[in-house]
Amino acid sequence: MLMFLWLLIFDKYDLISLVGSRIKLYQMNNEKEYYMNEILETNQSIVELTTNPENLEKFAREEYLMKKEDEDIFVIFRK
Repeated sequence: MLMFLWLLIFDKYDLISLVGSRIKLYQMNNEKEYYMNEILETNQSIVELTTNPENLEKFAREEYLMKKEDEDIFVIFRK
């Protein structure tokens, strides 16, 4: 019984550390999945921007507020 208590609480690989490590592993796997999806979306955007000049112009206008010489841009921020 004393040996079991020692392993459960005081050992290097005790139950509390084991549960904490499992929770951290679960969170890191979720983050990995999120970032893998973000990478896929970014790669798709890159392909679209490099293959279609209209998409590139749209992206530049929306993200960097670029404009043609004879245009005026009005920026509206929404909350």
